[in-house]
Amino acid sequence: MPSLVLGPMLRYVGEQAAVVWVETDAPCEVGVLSATAPTFHVEGHHYALLRIDGLEPGTPHEYEVMLDGERAWPPEDSEYPPSVIRTYPRDGELRVAFGSCRLTVPHEPPYSLPRDEDERARETDALYALAAQMRSEPNDRWPHLLLMLGDQVYADEVSPETARYLERTRDTDQPPGERIANFEEYTRLYQEAWGEPTLRWLLSTVSTAMIFDDHDVHDDWNISEAWVEEMRALDWWDGHIESAFMSYWLYQHIGNLGPEDQSDDDLLAKVQASDDGGAALREFAGRADREADGTRWSYCRDLGNTRLIVIDSRAGRVVEEGHRSMLDEEEWRWVEQQAAGDFDHLLLATSVPLLLSPAMHELEAWNEAVCGGAWGSGAARLGEKLRQGLDLEHWAAFGESFKRLFELQRSVAAGERGRPPATIVALSGDVHHAYLHEVGFPRGSGVRSEVFQGVCSPFRNPLGRNERRVIRFAESTVGWRIARLLARAAGVEDPPVRWRLAGDGPWFDNQVATLEIEGRQLRMRIDKAFSGEDGAPGLESVLDRRLA
Repeated sequence: MPSLVLGPMLRYVGEQAAVVWVETDAPCEVGVLSATAPTFHVEGHHYALLRIDGLEPGTPHEYEVMLDGERAWPPEDSEYPPSVIRTYPRDGELRVAFGSCRLTVPHEPPYSLPRDEDERARETDALYALAAQMRSEPNDRWPHLLLMLGDQVYADEVSPETARYLERTRDTDQPPGERIANFEEYTRLYQEAWGEPTLRWLLSTVSTAMIFDDHDVHDDWNISEAWVEEMRALDWWDGHIESAFMSYWLYQHIGNLGPEDQSDDDLLAKVQASDDGGAALREFAGRADREADGTRWSYCRDLGNTRLIVIDSRAGRVVEEGHRSMLDEEEWRWVEQQAAGDFDHLLLATSVPLLLSPAMHELEAWNEAVCGGAWGSGAARLGEKLRQGLDLEHWAAFGESFKRLFELQRSVAAGERGRPPATIVALSGDVHHAYLHEVGFPRGSGVRSEVFQGVCSPFRNPLGRNERRVIRFAESTVGWRIARLLARAAGVEDPPVRWRLAGDGPWFDNQVATLEIEGRQLRMRIDKAFSGEDGAPGLESVLDRRLA
């Protein structure tokens, strides 16, 4: 009898439809509620996407997973509540949880200890704590959507279990060492990240939307033209990047798409119709790495009358020095088209933050100018070393893109693309701390919406003491003045907006943020994870702020 390897994962959910994703250990027919679908095959692995239609809006629908007519989920001895599909209400409250950066390590000492007690420690998993909280609450208090904003898996910092597997299967003294090298290794990485019982139940009952960041592929992925050239010269890189795109497409991307987008996806149809879709996926993955044009990982979802635009700020970068852009022109046009309409709220999700502390913004803008030749070729080479060594790669380091995205927000907030939303909120992760910024536009800009940047990271990978000190210095007035002098000396202009911290942040815990949306009202909460005296995980609020 076939069995589940991974899943079920509840992916797209709308008012009357939902998509469930599974991986099985053999070909079979998969059933969920009224939907059935055969598995499709990729290089020894079997997957299914099930579209469930005709669901009642705003209603929880308990479900099981059937494989060839036999129940495979939930397990007979499950201690968790039933998995449910909760369709979005046409009116009423919606909750969107978000965050990023989850390193997969055991939930026991030394890995569960405070960060500064052991170099292996990663403290309490925020998603583990979220699942524990949900089990004690009625399901009408659960998040409707979990937005995972990058580094869902770490291909370059594997768990002890994965490291042992790599040592058994190849010589890790040879490049790429204890990094993920091929498709089979990626499948095991995802299975370990999402196969633990608590996470498996959470992902079966809360809809998920995802976008990758660098560690899903490799640290500093696409940070610059020099970095790309250096990596492509390595013997193992082409096989690695193909495998990264293949596995991302299978485990993350196709579940991001709504039913109509899935129906229109030629690659999905080709893979599903093949005896083995591996060849088609490999050919696609090779092109996706070499050609940003024509491949769009960004996508859009409507949550009631809130529009969520998830922007790929990693794979689609243009890194040619002097023409740097977070997105290629085709994808820019797509984002701008999606931002037109009458919404209560506009959420712009991007893995790397749009806004950093003012000092870090100025430092990254200065670095881009220096790498571009503002201080000559010698300084440019030094600037590149600093860029890669300090991870100076956020929107501030792509200055023209930074200005373009804020001009888009200004035009939306001024009512030039439809009725102004109550709020525009940029949602991000990546930086391993959390904060909320209020954004101000110049007088005369016509802005009528409240504009914010909300950042939440990590789910599980907190910073050490010295890294926290650096970030606190960057929040200081002294740090900002030094960075501002550097930026102006390199010819960097003032940014088009101003921003300031809201609340007492930044916060450096493992944490998860939640937006509570009801009509044109919006609240944001940040909850840090902790372990009680009995070792049970929990969540404690550090920010609770009404945005509109």
